[in-house]
Amino acid sequence: MKQFGKILKYELKNFFEDKVFVGVTLFLVVVIAGVMFVPRVLDSIDVSEEDTVSDDREVMLIVADSEENSKALSEVFAEVFNNYEVKAGDSDIEAVKKQITSGEAECAFVLKDLTSYTYYVNNLSMYDDNKAIAEELLTNAYRTNAFMQNGLTSDEVTEILSTPVSGDVENLGKDQMQNFFYTYIMIFALYMVILLYGQMVATNVATEKSSRAMELLITSAKPTSMMFGKVLASCIAGFIQLVAIFGTSLLFYNLNKDFWGENPIVNSVFGMPVELFVSMLIFFLLGFLIYAFMYGAVGSTVSKLEDINTAVMPITMLFVFAFMVVMFSMASGNVDNLLMKVCSFIPFTSPMAMFTRIAMSTVPLYEIVISIVILVVSVIGIGVVAAKIYRVGVLLYGTTPKIGTILKAVLKA
Repeated sequence: MKQFGKILKYELKNFFEDKVFVGVTLFLVVVIAGVMFVPRVLDSIDVSEEDTVSDDREVMLIVADSEENSKALSEVFAEVFNNYEVKAGDSDIEAVKKQITSGEAECAFVLKDLTSYTYYVNNLSMYDDNKAIAEELLTNAYRTNAFMQNGLTSDEVTEILSTPVSGDVENLGKDQMQNFFYTYIMIFALYMVILLYGQMVATNVATEKSSRAMELLITSAKPTSMMFGKVLASCIAGFIQLVAIFGTSLLFYNLNKDFWGENPIVNSVFGMPVELFVSMLIFFLLGFLIYAFMYGAVGSTVSKLEDINTAVMPITMLFVFAFMVVMFSMASGNVDNLLMKVCSFIPFTSPMAMFTRIAMSTVPLYEIVISIVILVVSVIGIGVVAAKIYRVGVLLYGTTPKIGTILKAVLKA
């Protein structure tokens, strides 16, 4: 533990004495501070400025004031919403909500009459246009029903044509549009930090090896202390940098909150729920550690510094794959697809995949716990293996070693 503490302190000192690290952090802080003050400055100078039909269609429930009307309206809705299995719902609203949250139904329209309704949905997608379609349908139904009556005057016809249809939305889960912006920013921040600091860990280890400093270090400290000290130091440095950047953003946003008005993107980013922020920190930390250990292990096998980019390419591509899966799923509006669910339990992809699902969907608690447990066990396991690779890496000079050679050396260590 004493060795670990010394190594951690030494590595942190190197980070904070690095002019590039400090300069980039201060530059980003200043830039973000400037961006947060833009609305105030502008105000002070008075500047004006194919859904596919499948056999497994989701269920849509229609509830009216009577069972007969519910069945009649469900038939009308079925003609328009052909991508849903439209059914007449139970008059008990709580039962309808339970069907939606349990997954038995995708959504429900509860109508007071033809001009007023409530739309129930579990996770409101960014591309959900059901409300707009339903309002057009109900408008036509209301007018048709009214015109079928006899003895209408011109004033009555005008009144019928001008009667609006209004409705409320009660979201029983997550609003994807509201959560999209800060989810995107957090995923992108995680992507940049892991690539930047992971590469930095690999470069530092490779530099030590090429300068023969590793040979001296390995004789005075345990490989596990060396590897965990280096990785945790980079993690702490990255975390402090993020806190400085996002802390500055939050501080100056609050100072200029009135000038930002009702900007939906900015308000969404800074309105992140506390529990989601905690989830982000957990998956950020574990995701960073697992990749940093991998980068460090690969860095110890490289004899020349110029070979580092080629050596870490497989790890980088694995991480880029995880990033692309998440980005495409977010863009499609379906973050609960099969690939995302699988990726939520694979330690190399779960930091991004599971966090995205938590932010933009409703994920059972047991799935979150399982994902975190798998990540923790994987971090410890990969950390220990990385330390062994680091230990044998000092002997691997000359040509780039093959995976088989490394594994044999690790098993003997």
